[in-house]
Amino acid sequence: MMYLLDTADTKEIKRLMDLYPIEGVTTNPSIISKARRPVGEIIKEIRHIIGNDKMLHVQTLGERAEEMVDEAVKLKEMVEGNFYIKIPVTPQGIKAISMVKKLGIKVTATAVFTQQQGLIAAKAGADFLAPYVNRLDNMSCHGVEVVSDLVHLIETYNLDAKVLAASFKNVDQVHGISMAGAHAVTVTPKLFEHLVYHPLTKQAVRDFEEDGQRYYDLGA
Repeated sequence: MMYLLDTADTKEIKRLMDLYPIEGVTTNPSIISKARRPVGEIIKEIRHIIGNDKMLHVQTLGERAEEMVDEAVKLKEMVEGNFYIKIPVTPQGIKAISMVKKLGIKVTATAVFTQQQGLIAAKAGADFLAPYVNRLDNMSCHGVEVVSDLVHLIETYNLDAKVLAASFKNVDQVHGISMAGAHAVTVTPKLFEHLVYHPLTKQAVRDFEEDGQRYYDLGA
């Protein structure tokens, strides 16, 4: 499974990229607004930090397909590299997915809440499908089940799309979608670090240090 960071905090991106096997960064208009900087400025800085090979997912803001396509072209030109334009699965968004794919731009279909939304977006050409797990759970719609169904549909119909699960509040949700076969997950920096934290690991390291300190003098 691929891990991505869902943030526009460039300091955190730089810090965590140095530590962990992270495949890229996802953003959306709400995340960009929290940074209080122009989108072009932010995504250029992110691209500089992560390099051209790692994925960068940036979302459109327009409501009509033609507006989304125009934004997709302009955003891609700003950063180049391994770029995905995020397009919501509205009727106009589905239309835009097909149009953008014809221009050779990779697409992440976002704001996915049902299996059929995801399947239709995949048929339109989306490379990634981004279901919102926690938001589904908050409405008793079982986010992990939706992810599992999307993975099954992709395999059943031999589609090229992958599931990039999003919207998490805890480690158990991330674990659940990994067991469901999701291809990728995007999480906040804070949650990502919870994925690797366990108090017993921390205690074990302390024990090793105390027990072995006298015997690990390896010289200068």
